[in-house]
Amino acid sequence: MDNYPQYQEQQPEPLPTDRPVAVRLPAKKPVVTYVLIGVTVAVYLLQMLSTSLSQDGVDWPFLLGGKINAYILAGELWRLLTPALLHGSLLHIAFNMYALFSLGSSMERYYGHARFLLLYAIGAFCGNSLSFLLSPNPSLGASTAVFGLVAAEGVFIYKNRRLFGSRARGMLTNLALIVAVNLMIGLQPGIDNWGHLGGLAGGALFAWAAGPLLQVQQTYTGYEMTDATGKGRLLWGVLLSAGLFSALVIGKFIAGN
Repeated sequence: MDNYPQYQEQQPEPLPTDRPVAVRLPAKKPVVTYVLIGVTVAVYLLQMLSTSLSQDGVDWPFLLGGKINAYILAGELWRLLTPALLHGSLLHIAFNMYALFSLGSSMERYYGHARFLLLYAIGAFCGNSLSFLLSPNPSLGASTAVFGLVAAEGVFIYKNRRLFGSRARGMLTNLALIVAVNLMIGLQPGIDNWGHLGGLAGGALFAWAAGPLLQVQQTYTGYEMTDATGKGRLLWGVLLSAGLFSALVIGKFIAGN
């Protein structure tokens, strides 16, 4: 039998701590973000068509899916989600879709498609649920979900502040100012600030339990960013956010509306 030379397995070098290195980020296109924008714009076009063609200028999509408490109490629970697809004006949808594009383009890369869609839906659900509980006024708009994304981004930065380094404080301060300004604007008549607060709470709770916790791993081809959050945390995130608000909504029904 021939003798083969002995080769010692080469171990990857430890991650440098004194100089910057190139790290490969997740290469996911924000497909869900694009789809959400497309669907929301399509629904708004249906709203415009409805008001222009109906004899009395009735917005049928809103009547069928807006946050109207009386209909929710009658059992139309889809209205705790569908208002995120509806908007009251061109400026309204333009602002929300710009915010969705700005936040979703980066966040979906780290969250992944399915978890990002779940985060968006949870922000919408929690926002509309709190509005249902505390505001008698009808409402619509994707701002519930957008506020959920803003809160989730803040939690994401805080949980991964070690990787962001000295920039983390400034990024969190900037987000806090954006939230504060928008909540102050929401104090004006006709704006559903309860929906904004519910979206913030839902997005923050879900992100804290199930949001990405990044770590850098070295491979033979370089450094890669991976998510250390276990799949089991996803269930806890849903229970902590949507589960909590669902319990509050159920409590309102049990209390006799």
